[in-house]
Amino acid sequence: MQGVDVDKAIRVEWRKMCRALGRREEAHPDHLLFSSPNVMAAFTQHATTLPELTAQVPLVKGYQTVKNREARLYRPAAIIRPTEVRHDQQCVRWALKHGVGLTVVGGVHSGHCLWPNVVSVDMGAFDQIHILTAGEDGGDSGSDSGSLVVAEAGCKTGDIVRKTMAAGVTVPLGARPSVGAGLWLQGGIGHLARLHGLACDAIVGAVVVSVDSSQVLCVGRVPSQHQPAGAVRPENEPDLLWAIKGAGINFGIVVSVTFKAYAAPTYLTRNWVVPLSDSLGARLRLSDFDKLVARKLPQNCSADAYLYWDAGQLHLGVTMFESSTTRLTFATPMPTPVDAIWGPEDNFKAVDGVGLFETEMYVSGMHGGYGGGKTSSFKRCLFLKRIGEINVADRLVAAVETRPSPFCYLYLLQGGGAVGDVAADITAFSCRDWDFACVITGVWPRDQDGTEAARSAVRWVYNVAGDLLFLSSGAYGADFGPDLRDAALAAKAFRPNRPRLARLKNSLDPRNMLAYACPLPKTLREQKLIIFVTGESCAGKDYCADVWVSVFIRCTHKSLTARAVSISDTIKREYAAATGADLSRLLWDRAYKEQHRPALTIFFHGQARQRPRLPKENFLNIVYGAVDVDVLLITGIKNEAPVAALSYLVPDNRLLEVHV
Repeated sequence: MQGVDVDKAIRVEWRKMCRALGRREEAHPDHLLFSSPNVMAAFTQHATTLPELTAQVPLVKGYQTVKNREARLYRPAAIIRPTEVRHDQQCVRWALKHGVGLTVVGGVHSGHCLWPNVVSVDMGAFDQIHILTAGEDGGDSGSDSGSLVVAEAGCKTGDIVRKTMAAGVTVPLGARPSVGAGLWLQGGIGHLARLHGLACDAIVGAVVVSVDSSQVLCVGRVPSQHQPAGAVRPENEPDLLWAIKGAGINFGIVVSVTFKAYAAPTYLTRNWVVPLSDSLGARLRLSDFDKLVARKLPQNCSADAYLYWDAGQLHLGVTMFESSTTRLTFATPMPTPVDAIWGPEDNFKAVDGVGLFETEMYVSGMHGGYGGGKTSSFKRCLFLKRIGEINVADRLVAAVETRPSPFCYLYLLQGGGAVGDVAADITAFSCRDWDFACVITGVWPRDQDGTEAARSAVRWVYNVAGDLLFLSSGAYGADFGPDLRDAALAAKAFRPNRPRLARLKNSLDPRNMLAYACPLPKTLREQKLIIFVTGESCAGKDYCADVWVSVFIRCTHKSLTARAVSISDTIKREYAAATGADLSRLLWDRAYKEQHRPALTIFFHGQARQRPRLPKENFLNIVYGAVDVDVLLITGIKNEAPVAALSYLVPDNRLLEVHV
């Protein structure tokens, strides 16, 4: 009886706890949801070793302000603030000795900069910026004698722009002054991207503390006067420099970066705000903006768009940026393609690189500027092409119409130009083939942090991203945090570079010390076998491939994994986005597909003329998107001899062709 009484008492306590933590939401009326503390403290033999580190390296004094809402929820074991490179080395040696991880704090925008019970390394004391004109780099200039900028890892974008501008040069960074090194190391999209490329494209060298050996490494072009004493050149220097340019927060503690500098321009900005009467009008306006404005701009110009709701109506805001290294003095600006469609701009101004920060429409023009300054936000970014086509435009408009809060919006930042001039495998940042970076931004009043309003806005961001994902050409890894919903987006962030990044992660960070960074794939299995299933139209290639997949799995008692993929599905998706054709019917309705086959063929050849590497890119995307399978069967291949044509791209795999 005593055991029964104890059991009843425990159940009473359980019910009390469930009632305290449980809740119901309107979106899920049939579910009971729980929010509970998810931090577990584990005391091991190393739990008392922190004083060993803090005796050598300074601690952050006072409260550390963190901009990222996810990171603000966490309480790290300690925040260390190195002031010398040797302090970074001591942090690494301590972590190696005790087998623990570290996080790195730069501009405090990352969802991973703080983590429960993990030591954070705050690089804020490394805030120096050095500008070297031609000939001042200690003889390390090589064939390129242009100016260089050495920026330490604690610098912010605004600091770099302000100091370089005073010297008449600049670096193509992002649009917000408070963002730190995570921007440069993971891409960096700004208003000079179409002219000079991404921020990571301007990186020519770096100083890094190895998380494998604690050595100080110099990679690429580092002026001799900025090479720390005792620094060495690693054997895998080209690989490390490649990885830093797009995934640089994963491979070591970056101390400084050397940028190639460009002449500092002046900018002319112009704004238009167009009220939209209904969904059809919105789609037509987006189409006009995409086809008649954005596609016609020279590379020194860019046009960004905003879809947002204000005063009970949908609006399209457009900001055009023109950069010039000759001083812009426009009493009356020259006509633009927008003038012919929507008339003169609402306002225009000439600004320098610092003034440019305040011209963003979401800062100064929408909802009173940042919603009056008392809002919180959450965002994810996908890369899109042809935003004016029916399938894409309809989804963009529908996204804003389903916003959970009046402040939510879509920001479409123009790419192309120099961004796409770099091949996908030249840097770790592989997402190059896009017209616009679509920043899906959920916004809510700050006094509603932690409430259903905030959770709804975050859900909306992920729902919109999921709806656009199959139409996208990639995702921006710099935004990702610890949320498990980022996994599907992360899969599209780095391919076709995922296998190489996985191998480098294992080599450069074998103990996974920097586990709390932008998610990279785990150790990847290369396909042991790739089978091209070829044959005439309607021969049954897809049917055979599906049957063979089931045979591989059944006959090996599930010890092998197998998958069948059609290489033509990618083109079908692009064709559907461009023409408004029904994608699901293109994929599954044979009669419908045959009806569109001539147009599909013409569309494919047109795309291949514009992008000669398209067939190889599609093949590699399929291979790298299925790295977890042992046998990959590919249908829809157009090459007459696919094994001979494509085997050199995947030398670690065995390729076969089966003709049906």
